[in-house]
Amino acid sequence: MTTLVFGHKSPDTDSTGSPIIWAWYLNEIKGIDAKAVLLGEPNTEAAFVVEKWGFEKPEIISGVEADQDVVIVDTNNPAELPDAINDANITAIIDHHKLVGGLETKGPIDITIRPLACTATIMHDLMGDDADKMPDNIKGAMLSCILSDTLEFRSPTTTDVDKALAEKLASELNLDLNAYASEMFEAKSDISEFSDAELIRMDSKEYAVEGTKFRVSVLETTAPKLVLDRKASIMDTMTTVATEDGVDQVLLFVVDILNEEATLFVPNDLVKTVAEKSFGATVNGDNVVLPGIMSRKKQIIPNLKV
Repeated sequence: MTTLVFGHKSPDTDSTGSPIIWAWYLNEIKGIDAKAVLLGEPNTEAAFVVEKWGFEKPEIISGVEADQDVVIVDTNNPAELPDAINDANITAIIDHHKLVGGLETKGPIDITIRPLACTATIMHDLMGDDADKMPDNIKGAMLSCILSDTLEFRSPTTTDVDKALAEKLASELNLDLNAYASEMFEAKSDISEFSDAELIRMDSKEYAVEGTKFRVSVLETTAPKLVLDRKASIMDTMTTVATEDGVDQVLLFVVDILNEEATLFVPNDLVKTVAEKSFGATVNGDNVVLPGIMSRKKQIIPNLKV
């Protein structure tokens, strides 16, 4: 049976690149028939990376069959995985997020969850000396994952391990790291073809705080004005998305990569309260700038209060 390797829904670069990397490792090094797949359309940056390094876009699947062998990467949250995930045969989990709970396996499995900025960094370590066998396109995917998840080392999730590996890979690929990161972020910032609902769901995670269910959405960009110019229509759509997705409220953070700050859209009193209690912000309008806020995992989710 082919082992399917996938990350979370609304796949970003790490959830697109890491399945490709690990499927290569299973196939070429471990001799296990494996296939990288996605749980949705990759975002613009991830799509750029796939094309840049000459990969075919992995197949998008809507679910998994019972007893299907799977490896889960870049998440351990059932809400971000197929509904029937516990019916599949999960053989391994490789992740860098907090342990959520709710996944059930059919037996003992390999689980690696480490406090690094990127799943691909963990994979490099798990490969050991076999990492030296990676072809350039796999190295390129790994470098891309690290640059994306660390926002080129600007994110507070960045560790020395992530940075050292990225610099090593860039050197081996003869790439100007800064120039390549700029290419990636430019691709990420192109939102012209996306509807407001697509933007809201593009990089989002569900999270509950004291019984209030949020969809916490992040748009990382070097051109925040492109998002802010659509603020009115996006805020209208936030209500529709919340209703359709069964959550109480969408929280949308527009992360300005270059200025290292986030703008939170404030459509109502609930979000105003969240902004004030969670980030000590003073809200005077329908948005508020949060200096230094870059990471949903480390700075947004842990601080949410209602």
